[in-house]
Amino acid sequence: MSDPSEPPPVRLLEQVRLKIRLKHYSLRTEQAYLDWIKRFIYFHGKRHPAQMGAGEIEAFLTHLAVVRNVAASTQNQAKSALLFLYREVLAIELPWLDRVEQARVPARLPVVLSQDEVARVLARLEGTHALIGRLLYGTGMRIMEGLRLRVKDVEFSRRAILIRDGKGQKDRISMLPDGIRHPLRAQIDAALTTHARDVAAGHGHVWLPHALVRKYPNAATDEGWQYVFPAPFRSVDPRSGTVCRHHLGDQAFQRAMRQAVRDAGLRKPATPHTLRHSFATHLLESGYDIRTVQELLGHSKVSTTMIYTHVLNRGGRGVVSPLDRL
Repeated sequence: MSDPSEPPPVRLLEQVRLKIRLKHYSLRTEQAYLDWIKRFIYFHGKRHPAQMGAGEIEAFLTHLAVVRNVAASTQNQAKSALLFLYREVLAIELPWLDRVEQARVPARLPVVLSQDEVARVLARLEGTHALIGRLLYGTGMRIMEGLRLRVKDVEFSRRAILIRDGKGQKDRISMLPDGIRHPLRAQIDAALTTHARDVAAGHGHVWLPHALVRKYPNAATDEGWQYVFPAPFRSVDPRSGTVCRHHLGDQAFQRAMRQAVRDAGLRKPATPHTLRHSFATHLLESGYDIRTVQELLGHSKVSTTMIYTHVLNRGGRGVVSPLDRL
């Protein structure tokens, strides 16, 4: 019989959640990993992962690829979640962990819009979505980097935008396009007006990264830490339980972008990330060197940025067809 004075054992998924937060992974990563681990457990009849091994993992990943026909990137995300479970939470280091093969992601060229097509799409976005679209194309930011932008990271005097905690938990600096200086300043003024109303109502808190909320107790209500694109309503932070105002969600802008692409009469499968691809390609077309583009995009390796050099060339890598010489 267990000692009633001892605390109850922490459930497995709660252990995963605590380990993820200890490593400062994003909330999206936390949600994705927990979802894959639950799918894995249910797939094997709710058996505890400690009682399973290589065969069960390979069976699950094979099911995803063969039966569910998921993309290679999706299968790799599931694999990463399971390896995190075994290595970081269960502290099980077994030889089979390194033998689970990574699904090969097919090398595909990114979808890129011409400058005329970008202009047509941006012209069909309205209100805040129009500013977000111009921000993404004008700076090369990812959609979540744009939506998570804080007031303090827009430096009008330096004409720079500081992109904090991007992919891979890296910071970088991008330019502040002259074309959005005035609308961005107006957006910040509107965001701070909303923040002032929240403070007057006894709220005004915003989510802070890592342990800053303990180190700087008043930072959560400081104007500089507020989101440039705040959500229309306050909500409860899923990690701290504090009522705060989060940033705009990405799904609304994704829907607006899809509609703008349709309204512009484009047949390309353009998404918000296409604006980032177009930003890089158009910079290279303008003669900027690839290292500069790499730094603006925040790529760790120049080989990642090299994909845009393939998009630059006309079909056949710039070769003139003999048909056009007749």
